[in-house]
Amino acid sequence: MKLKKRILLPILALGILVTSASFKNDFFEIAKQIEIFTTLYKELNMNYVDEVTPATLMDKAITGMLEDLDPYTVYWNEQEVEDARIKNSGTYTGIGASVKTLKDKIIIVEPFKDYPADKAGLKAGDEIIKIGDITVSDFEDDAGELLKGASGSSVQLTFIRQGKTQTTTLQRETVEVHAVPYYKLIHGDVGYIVLQKFNQKTTLETKAALEDLKSQGAKKIVLDLRGNPGGLLNEAINIVNLFVPKGETVVTTKSVIEKYNKTYKTRNEPIDTEIPLAILVNGRSASASEIVSGGLQDLDRAVVVGARSFGKGLVQRPKKLTYGTQLKVTISRYYTPSGRCIQALDYWNRDENGDPVRLDPKNYNSFKTKGGRTVYDGGGILPDIKLESANFSPVTTALLKDNAIFDFATQYYYNHSMDNWEGFEVTETDFQNFLKFLKDKGFTYETETEKEFAKAFRRAEDDQLEKDIQKSYEQLMASIEQAKQSDLVSKKVEIKSLLTDEILKRYFYKEGLYDYQVNHNPEILEAVSVLNDANKYKRILK
Repeated sequence: MKLKKRILLPILALGILVTSASFKNDFFEIAKQIEIFTTLYKELNMNYVDEVTPATLMDKAITGMLEDLDPYTVYWNEQEVEDARIKNSGTYTGIGASVKTLKDKIIIVEPFKDYPADKAGLKAGDEIIKIGDITVSDFEDDAGELLKGASGSSVQLTFIRQGKTQTTTLQRETVEVHAVPYYKLIHGDVGYIVLQKFNQKTTLETKAALEDLKSQGAKKIVLDLRGNPGGLLNEAINIVNLFVPKGETVVTTKSVIEKYNKTYKTRNEPIDTEIPLAILVNGRSASASEIVSGGLQDLDRAVVVGARSFGKGLVQRPKKLTYGTQLKVTISRYYTPSGRCIQALDYWNRDENGDPVRLDPKNYNSFKTKGGRTVYDGGGILPDIKLESANFSPVTTALLKDNAIFDFATQYYYNHSMDNWEGFEVTETDFQNFLKFLKDKGFTYETETEKEFAKAFRRAEDDQLEKDIQKSYEQLMASIEQAKQSDLVSKKVEIKSLLTDEILKRYFYKEGLYDYQVNHNPEILEAVSVLNDANKYKRILK
């Protein structure tokens, strides 16, 4: 019966599509294609030479249908719907740790202080290979779901640490995922607030932090949105509303579908419209983070510090399907108060490899802030004060993707003791050890330049020119490889900053990392500096 439901699900969903799209001129074409698909699906399941799983086939069909759109339009099964609900609520029941699920193991990324994983002694880098009696490598679905369960229930974990297999038993608890994990009065009268995500608790926690800091004597505010991937649109509008008057336009959404065209204005009385404000962003600040930083920049309400943000100017909305599933679909583009869309990648125009086209900076359009300053669209939010330390160059991005920073920090933790973070720094010796670690690990990455030259060489093969240019091509690639090695050294500032963050979390949790950063991080210090320089602050915003 369950199987029948899974087979019927996409058919019913497609039926809904027909209903919702019936007003379109291409109704007949839609109905025709649905009929072709359903008959093909039936014949394939009934006649294919080997046994096939209908649900798996359909999942792959849905994935294939959506993958040529944008990466944010996705199909959610029942479990994924529940995961999204938990993510937005900010509460779940589990072991209290951030994890990464791989094919044969689950990696502990970060145990949360004083939650079950931490109490049981689990550390970042531990590899969970067995949950109860279930071996992770044998589990076909997402094994990370096995870590969840009723509050108070026990679970035994088998894990590998530094080559040794160990076991531990812990009790699951209700875990609070704070939108604001840290705030503090720093450098005299500067209030510092870390806003990590936009969930249902964001406005409540940010407002409480702001009011508490003001009661402690804060006369300026730093709002840290670095690494914040976004979340709920309404929460972003409410955050802007804390600092600007009621009735101010924050964001406008535009779509080919009329009902999704909407202007969002602030609806509440603000907390403080005058307090000097600095916003921190980097290349991993996206979506709702960009609505906040772009809105406050366009309204000349804050100085933005750091590096260009991610550039996600698209809005998604979950649409309920049948049997508890959902389609999260891109419904519109959003525009900041000045009228700019900061979307960086064009998913509807792709290159010959099928990759989305990135808008060329020379094609950016200029817009005016409320006070007449010039800002640009097309590539995220460009800070008013740009800092090298906040950048994510191709090499640092590759290091993060390869988990090289994470793995080195794990090795460092088991080879060094540290009682406090005072005076800590990633030394030149540490950096050289990191370079050796990369060499031993066999770290490599492919630059966009290499991709283009490789593509050209493949074309030369088609033209039967490869023999004539083979040697030159190899020399060119060798030169690029040498340049890549030099790039590791030239981006030392970026790399050392990432190493510092990852290492300190191992010893002092995220709270200790923030305590260190407010006194040492160059982006925070620059934000404090501009807030303390009233003339510079006014010059930027004039």
